[in-house]
Amino acid sequence: MWVLVKLVDFPHCSTYKIQINPTYKKALRLPMDRKEFIYFRKKLNKTQDQMAQLLGISIKAVQSYEQGWRPIAVHAERQMFFLISRKRSTRKPCWTIKKCPVDIKKQCPAWEFRTGDICWIINGTMCCSGACKEWKEKIDCCRSCEVLAPLLPGSVNIFKSPKKT
Repeated sequence: MWVLVKLVDFPHCSTYKIQINPTYKKALRLPMDRKEFIYFRKKLNKTQDQMAQLLGISIKAVQSYEQGWRPIAVHAERQMFFLISRKRSTRKPCWTIKKCPVDIKKQCPAWEFRTGDICWIINGTMCCSGACKEWKEKIDCCRSCEVLAPLLPGSVNIFKSPKKT
């Protein structure tokens, strides 16, 4: 994975690329990378053209994301997670999974709008010790949460409905 960095202390320097070891990516909770993007597109069984249409972006943008030429835009990452989440037919709401107390639920937009199966897409939820102000802060919290984490690469059977007992 490559990250563009501007050296602030050295204004005469241009932008540099630094490589981040993939094993550290998870610990750093960086945004979606090209491998995740490709993984999700394939799990959705979509061509690049179909994915571009679903995300409301150009096919060149999809190709650029997959080649690693540009970072995946926040709105594309959010939409991708939404599409992936819809593949599972039955999911418990977040307030049930996380056992949220009533006073917290009443303050949370996921509870108010009954979006507990896709709480990670709603800004202002009461996870992570209160509402996050920016998407990056929120998605960092959500990536390690038991509601979204099962949808991420490496999770077992993310596209199969839970077994009924």
